[in-house]
Amino acid sequence: MTRPRPLWAGRAPEPGGERITWLGHATVLLELGGARLLTDPLLRDRVGHLRRHGATPSPDAGERLDAVLLSHLHLDHADAASLRRLDPRVPLIAPAGAGSLLRRLGFRRTTELRVGESTEVSGVPVLAVPAEHDGRRHPLAPLAEAVGYVVAGDHRVYFAGDTDVFDAMPDAIGPLDAALLPIWGWGPSLGPGHMDPLAAARAVALLRPRVVVPIHWGTFFPVGLGRLRRSALVEPPREFARRARALAPDVEVRVLAPGQTLTLDAPYDSGSATGAGDAASSR
Repeated sequence: MTRPRPLWAGRAPEPGGERITWLGHATVLLELGGARLLTDPLLRDRVGHLRRHGATPSPDAGERLDAVLLSHLHLDHADAASLRRLDPRVPLIAPAGAGSLLRRLGFRRTTELRVGESTEVSGVPVLAVPAEHDGRRHPLAPLAEAVGYVVAGDHRVYFAGDTDVFDAMPDAIGPLDAALLPIWGWGPSLGPGHMDPLAAARAVALLRPRVVVPIHWGTFFPVGLGRLRRSALVEPPREFARRARALAPDVEVRVLAPGQTLTLDAPYDSGSATGAGDAASSR
């Protein structure tokens, strides 16, 4: 398999272009309205007992950022080692209750948002929206919210973070050009507050974006289980694509491999999910 071209590789984006680059798990580079935003940075290849499958993010993935968006404080979404790779002057946008931890990590420009609150990054509105998920760092940690974000450049893009599907999604999130939806996790099974492929397809049917990109699948897996339970690494996007097309046939499903980019101004191709099972199996 030919690996995706590394992120940026020394060139700037086309003027006026708006792009989404999936780096694996819940880490996405959003280039919207002239702003560069990185979601839930997880930039290393090993996190405890989890090993990365798929392309490693380029070393410059965290450079020239206008802000970082954190959906919640779980270790695979607010990874301290990955955050320390970033410039501590980069503004962090995080849910209510996250600020004290982020300040301990050296980030002074931290904005906490509750659901329904918004801020601007380089003139681009960022709105915090609900997430059905326990956002605490660990079960005994102080309460902290979990949120998703809607970023409105020339296109309106929803980053869900971690959430289960909920009926109020359309009213809470509004009309969308693109949705980045979690469809699995980092192991062979899922706990509460997550969407599997069927639940994520139900979310697509509720939200009706122009295009949906599945995230939070096939990137990290417990050491030693990759060969024994390989289906959990490769099957979720295939099932999601089938389910989403059945429930919302008017929505384009675009499955990306880690490091691949979707240009929002480009025409979409109904065959974009072909070969999705290989996206996480190159390592």
